[in-house]
Amino acid sequence: MNPDDFRYHKEHTWVKVSGKKATMGITEYAQDALGDIVYIDLPEVESAVDAGTEMAEIESTKATSSVIAPVSGTVVEVNEKLADSPEIINEDPYGKGWIAIIEMEDDSEVDDLLDAGDYEKYIEEEAK
Repeated sequence: MNPDDFRYHKEHTWVKVSGKKATMGITEYAQDALGDIVYIDLPEVESAVDAGTEMAEIESTKATSSVIAPVSGTVVEVNEKLADSPEIINEDPYGKGWIAIIEMEDDSEVDDLLDAGDYEKYIEEEAK
């Protein structure tokens, strides 16, 4: 189940906002579609990211996939644990499997993201 207090990008990333900081990762749906994650190329701390563009890359036993930034800003922290244990994303995509924290340039971008209910509908439509 997708947490209600998160917001979702149509490229299957999520954010949890606290002030100007947005913790982000990939959704349950995305990790399930990818299968067993074996590697993640984490973004650099202090790197600038733009909403809707690639900010990281994930490799699984099935495919390599881009991680799309849900908001614009500066990466202020990355989840270093994923470098050695990328499978944490499969185990806990909304908790310990977070990827990065972005200090947002414009927190109104969050308003452009989907809430949990709309994201669920989007997945259902995409699956048709």
